[in-house]
Amino acid sequence: MNSQLYINEIQVLFDDVQRAKIFEDQKMMTDAVPLFPVAEINAEYEKEKSAEGFDLKAFVMAHFDFLGAGVSVQKEENLPITEHIEKLWDELTRTAYEEKGTLLKLPKPYIVPGGRFNEFFYWDSYFIMLGLQVSGRVEMMENIVENCSYLIQHVGFVPNASRTHFLSRSQPPYFSLMLDLLFETTKDESIYIKYYDTLEREYAFWMNGEEELEKGSEMKRVVRTSEGDILNRYYDAENEPRPESYLIDIEDSENALGEEFYRNIRSACESGWDFSSRWFADGEHIQTIETLNLAEVDLNCLLWHLEKTLATSSALQSLSNKENYFTERAAGRRQMINKYFWDEKTKSYKDYHIKKNTKTPSEHIAALYPLFLGLADEEQAKAVAQHTEDKFLYLGGLVTTTKKTGQQWDLPNAWAPYQWLGFKAMKDYGFNDLAEKIKNNWCSNVERVYKNTGKLMEKYNALDTETIAGGGEYPNQDGFGWTNGVYLQLQQN
Repeated sequence: MNSQLYINEIQVLFDDVQRAKIFEDQKMMTDAVPLFPVAEINAEYEKEKSAEGFDLKAFVMAHFDFLGAGVSVQKEENLPITEHIEKLWDELTRTAYEEKGTLLKLPKPYIVPGGRFNEFFYWDSYFIMLGLQVSGRVEMMENIVENCSYLIQHVGFVPNASRTHFLSRSQPPYFSLMLDLLFETTKDESIYIKYYDTLEREYAFWMNGEEELEKGSEMKRVVRTSEGDILNRYYDAENEPRPESYLIDIEDSENALGEEFYRNIRSACESGWDFSSRWFADGEHIQTIETLNLAEVDLNCLLWHLEKTLATSSALQSLSNKENYFTERAAGRRQMINKYFWDEKTKSYKDYHIKKNTKTPSEHIAALYPLFLGLADEEQAKAVAQHTEDKFLYLGGLVTTTKKTGQQWDLPNAWAPYQWLGFKAMKDYGFNDLAEKIKNNWCSNVERVYKNTGKLMEKYNALDTETIAGGGEYPNQDGFGWTNGVYLQLQQN
């Protein structure tokens, strides 16, 4: 399946539209659905485009449908926030029983984030499930798991989101955590057996290329360190501008370092953190992005969880060889996480620079993952808790990094997933006061913005709780799937 198939077919028109900036948001054109066969549109375009008075926007509007692009959420005056979220679940529900334009078909209904995001997103869906659990919407939780499984079975992995131009990358692998959440809700152990093959396939995707690696080399998402240890990194199969941010990428590439600028950009998108100083060699500018040189603490922790889940699932089926294999893989990875990501100097977790064989300088909130998944010892947890409170916790919640660059995954923004990770991590290690503070700071920020605007946002400003968060490639979106999910789950804990 070619990841750009449909967009490649209209490449000349697509390139012209994106460069002409006829839409404020470059995502508009990637989501457009052709009203006529693509060959006809192309022929028509070739014929008309050099005619005097040709109107590009009028041509596009006549030949494409912009179904549901950027649907805004209808709000009722003064509805309590939890009731508003309950209504939002229905407003954010979509189906895609057939392919349309770039939209991939999925067997079950699903929930979209909202705003400009009108498709199924991988890691967002886990945090959406947290809220669905509170709302008692078990069937929709099952739908999400089923859609992920369908994609893994048909594509080999869960794409970043359910569109053709995302078929070159995934997102943080949360499928095994989704199964845990479903099991916690239904107490039905058989889901680990039902989705065993899916878990194995997703694991094969992330480990693809491992056998061929020599020391000090990397292939796709796998890295063999100079000492011969196996780690993973985020990666994208393609090295060209992202269709959904086409012109932005082309302009950013002009002063970029290295030949793989586009792949570094796309690989950062696989992490979900697009973009952050975390990825920049100079800690400041996107032109120095070097995602491919890093092995990330969050990804390796999530893959440890996948290995552990595969071991559990194998045990349930008395597959002792596989149980032993995955138990050993998980045990090995646990040691690697400690060896490569724990920074004894700063007493925190960092990413690992493959080429320099050092920890990266970036201080970021993904350091919570070893606590969130129970991989840290008591001393490490205590140090990370202190670090989190001192450097990341503000009046409006936990920020993602300690740097202000104008990128949306940097200071001053607080994102829903990390409020949940922070709360749960602190709770599990017994730092209850800190857990409560994280919960209350962020939830009160969400409530304040809702009271003032009637909206739930994609992200929040943690420092200036008088304003709405900004930064990044597009305006702050309302909806918003993972905010709704995390808010409901935090309120119940």
